[in-house]
Amino acid sequence: MARKVVLITGASSGVGLALCKRLLEEDNGLHLCLACRNMSKADAVRTALLASYPTAEVTTVQVDVSNLPSVFQASKELKQRFPRLDYVYLNAGIMPNPQLNIKALFSGLFSRKVIHMFSTAEGLLTQDDKVTADGLQEVFETNVFGHFILIQELEPLLCHSDSPSRLIWTSSRNAKKSNFSLEDFQHSKGQEPYSSSKYAIDLLSLALNRNCNQQGLYSSVLCPGTMLTNLTYGILPPFIWTLLMPFILLVWLFHQKPESLDPLAKYLSSTTGFGRNYVMTQKMDLDEDTAEKFYQKLLELEKHIRVTIHKTDDQS
Repeated sequence: MARKVVLITGASSGVGLALCKRLLEEDNGLHLCLACRNMSKADAVRTALLASYPTAEVTTVQVDVSNLPSVFQASKELKQRFPRLDYVYLNAGIMPNPQLNIKALFSGLFSRKVIHMFSTAEGLLTQDDKVTADGLQEVFETNVFGHFILIQELEPLLCHSDSPSRLIWTSSRNAKKSNFSLEDFQHSKGQEPYSSSKYAIDLLSLALNRNCNQQGLYSSVLCPGTMLTNLTYGILPPFIWTLLMPFILLVWLFHQKPESLDPLAKYLSSTTGFGRNYVMTQKMDLDEDTAEKFYQKLLELEKHIRVTIHKTDDQS
């Protein structure tokens, strides 16, 4: 029996690394492909995983989702290696230079919204964004568009009606409709590009289900919960995060039949006060018309990018 193939972006640290370990605990017969920007870290993770799970198959591929030529190259390699992908965890992401809004923090501490504030970071964080070599906003390209291009390129490995493939996006409770605009979907004019990008992910997942379910491709979004990663270390000291929230990781979606999942729901990893982990669902603040319009804008941007890259290749 062929191994199930699981591709995970951002697999060398944080959520991605913990996810690799948890998936192999569930099924050490998987083939994990670690899609990482830093190959020395990826190779070290691969060695460690194989030491703990020697019957698994673990490979690596270099990809930087904030660099489209890197995405195209990785996609080409993956299509040469695999006839299909069963699961793709679209996990890589950035929150550049998060700035803590001290006024909002102290205001929230003495309000009824304190738990909501710390579980979503709503209103607490602003970020400085920049433009990449591809001419796109860095947070948008890294968190959303690089992954979108990866999916488009890997379509031959994903759309199999006889055995569905799964896309699982790492979203956030901080995905807020108020921080997203179709007219500025890269969030070049705002101060909360991370929240905007996560809401864009939610919209894109909904649109992908509308357009791709019949071809055998299903998409879901999850929020793994607040945890200590490179993102949160830069906001508050680790001991404070430890007091605020426990470490939780969600692999529940791995075991669910895709047809049974609600495309309008976000699956959240949570815990009780006594430390029992559980999964809860949250209806996303989405509408299908906005999701479809955003999807079409991404397709238009993809067409423009491909023309630009083709011209650049011809000139070189």
